[in-house]
Amino acid sequence: MKKAFIFCLSMIFILINMLPNEASAYSYGDPNEEKLAEVYKAMILKLNENPPNYDEAVSVFETVKEEIDMHMGKEPGKVIMKNLEDKDKKAALENMEKLLVLNVARRLESIEKNFSEYDTSKKLLAKGFATYEAISPKVQSNDAAMDKNIRENFDKALESLGNPGLFGVGEKKSDMEKFKASKKEILDSLKEEFDMSSLEVGHFTESATETENTGKKDWTDLSSVRNWIPIVLIVVVIGSVVLVAVRRKA
Repeated sequence: MKKAFIFCLSMIFILINMLPNEASAYSYGDPNEEKLAEVYKAMILKLNENPPNYDEAVSVFETVKEEIDMHMGKEPGKVIMKNLEDKDKKAALENMEKLLVLNVARRLESIEKNFSEYDTSKKLLAKGFATYEAISPKVQSNDAAMDKNIRENFDKALESLGNPGLFGVGEKKSDMEKFKASKKEILDSLKEEFDMSSLEVGHFTESATETENTGKKDWTDLSSVRNWIPIVLIVVVIGSVVLVAVRRKA
């Protein structure tokens, strides 16, 4: 019975380690794409055609305009639409870049307001980083050291979230002050690079759970079939060990 119990514990430990490690080596893994950043990249392609394809750029931008109006206020969307209507490629792209900076600020602000929600904060940080990656080439071409510093502070911000672990395994404490310091470094650098006096927008959403995020935690979201697999495996292993032990005793 003792051997069976040890075997059971060993199998549970192995199964736990088979679970995805949310912050292994503090890697972003395969973060969710940020739709606004993808639209910006698509607009660059359309506007770099010869001649610039303003109609297609408008169509692409319109796919996120409602969301922009909701989270950033209506002014940014109006300005960029006017740039496109006026066929002002330079202004349209510059204002899109500023909009992406505002989006990074919005994501980081949401994390600070919901810092204790690890899974949600990690997803929002990944979205903020995906947003930055879209404008990173411009930052790097102007100031490679700044780009490196911003990336390092995204890594520090991720570390600051800690890790709740699973059943107490792999737990790491979060550090709000460390996050605030990284957030300030990132936003101050972006304000300087894109010549923005303020990163305030029409409003920030009070809740970090937005339209693309139901607020369900990743591994605890039991509506997802893949999240049942480790639980089922653990139950099967425990049940099998208990059954074998009972039969032997009988």
